[in-house]
Amino acid sequence: MKQVNVKTMRAVPQNGGDMYDCIVIGAGIAGAVAARKLAEEKGKRVLVMERRPHIGGNCYDEKDAHGILIHNYGPHIFHTGLEEVFAYLSRFTDWYLFGHEVVAKVGDQLIPVPFNLNTLHMVYGKEKADRLEQKLIETYGEGSRVPIMKLRENEDADIREIAQYVYENVFLYYTMKQWGQKPEEISPEVTGRVPVLISYDNRYFQDKYQGVPANGFTEMFEKMLSHPGITVECGTDCLSRMRFADNEIYFDGEKFDGDVIYTGALDELFACRYGRLPYRSLDFRFEHYDGASYQGHSVVNYTVSEDFTRITEFKFLTGQRDTDGTTIVKEYPFAYTGAEGEIPYYAILNEENQALYEKYRALTAGMEHFHLLGRLAEYRYYNIDAMVKRAMELADRL
Repeated sequence: MKQVNVKTMRAVPQNGGDMYDCIVIGAGIAGAVAARKLAEEKGKRVLVMERRPHIGGNCYDEKDAHGILIHNYGPHIFHTGLEEVFAYLSRFTDWYLFGHEVVAKVGDQLIPVPFNLNTLHMVYGKEKADRLEQKLIETYGEGSRVPIMKLRENEDADIREIAQYVYENVFLYYTMKQWGQKPEEISPEVTGRVPVLISYDNRYFQDKYQGVPANGFTEMFEKMLSHPGITVECGTDCLSRMRFADNEIYFDGEKFDGDVIYTGALDELFACRYGRLPYRSLDFRFEHYDGASYQGHSVVNYTVSEDFTRITEFKFLTGQRDTDGTTIVKEYPFAYTGAEGEIPYYAILNEENQALYEKYRALTAGMEHFHLLGRLAEYRYYNIDAMVKRAMELADRL
């Protein structure tokens, strides 16, 4: 990966703690939104420190050697029904809007996921599918999203048959690959994201707005962070300039009394003194092919075969139709160990891990101006729009 060249961003003077009112650690969506609002609306002088050599966090994208815009950390599709979030981000980008559709490869078929009424009619004959459709609508209501584990609890034999098909062909193996756990060990917050949709809507999300920034996520971040009150330094671990001790925060060796927003992994801020918080990570393997298309879809999930979970073909996400060839990425999940080059993507949510996280959070309780924000800092899952909203709310409170 290369460092993004943002001309308006400046190098950070050393021993300049008195130059800043706020320090934001992390230049992903949480940190970037918070920094922009603090600088623009509160008149704060904000330093953003980012450990990676680029801004944008996991949303970072760039053109590969073949001129195709790729998402380096896996596909990111923005989707929201929150008008204020869409309006805020639209200040920094135009959009390529589309209804994101995903299919799963089951045997020789590519079936829509989430499993919906179209999928139902692909799997069963017309007479049986019509009867099952009516039962689903009568039981749960047209347009509803029913978590697979809830569907399995239904006493009706026909509904349980649908549930078992989805469980075996869409949910079970895919989930075990993704999380390295048995389904019954996985948090309901995760299993709730695998529903049966009682609708003919093939879109993966049902939000009003769906798409990606027209010229890429990175350009959106560049515009967001381009403000006279914001200084960005990439390639800097915050611990190389900051120290957290005795409920005090030190920056360049001097006490810092301004607000600090931390979006990184909380256990790593304290050298994992209680043990490492468990995460799932991903190994991305990019491949380029000649020809107009590799799979004809933006995302194909491999729910009953292969060691990888899905293949993304980027030109179907970004609207690139005039490129020669096509670039795909395969995703292989594995357990995060903290080794160099690994990235913690998904918190593994259970009572034991939450208790460990709370021990780390308690270490920050005495720091009045220290704020945790984001997937890693809060050890939970957020969609992009929810993260934007939380960042906006935090900036408004400060």
